[in-house]
Amino acid sequence: HAGTQTLETDRLFLRQLLPEDAEQMYTNWASDPEVTRFLRWEPHKNADETRELLTAWALLYPNGDYYQWGIVEKATGQVFGSISVFTSSSAEPERDPWPGFDHTNGVWEVGYCIGRSWWNQGFSGKVMTKAGFVYDHDSVYHKFDGTPVSCKCYALTREHHNILLRG
Repeated sequence: HAGTQTLETDRLFLRQLLPEDAEQMYTNWASDPEVTRFLRWEPHKNADETRELLTAWALLYPNGDYYQWGIVEKATGQVFGSISVFTSSSAEPERDPWPGFDHTNGVWEVGYCIGRSWWNQGFSGKVMTKAGFVYDHDSVYHKFDGTPVSCKCYALTREHHNILLRG
């Protein structure tokens, strides 16, 4: 595993999120119900809640298999979103999105959220590509409450798979 290393595109930096990013994270996306509506967590109530989360994440960065980036716009220095790659297991076979797949080592999934002011500017595709993912297909998945959600599915490239798992 390579861990959360700083990555760069022509317009963005992807880097570790730190407690000092709490105000921007809270303001730019973590407090917005429209941004967080499809996430596993509710909008944050205040920047202190965001700071607590970032403090916990900071403790995980030394782990080589922890992948959580802040998305920073180079032109403004604004932290406006996050992207993570995480493993999940199929503890609930009836909700298994990968039937017939060997889950011995878990299933690596990617998730991201971007502040509304940065929507429709091509950032999410850039971020996904830089993190090693390529667009695969459109699909409909369901939130925990059963709400259908249209989404784009990405696949990890073979090159990045080897980097991720072998370091």
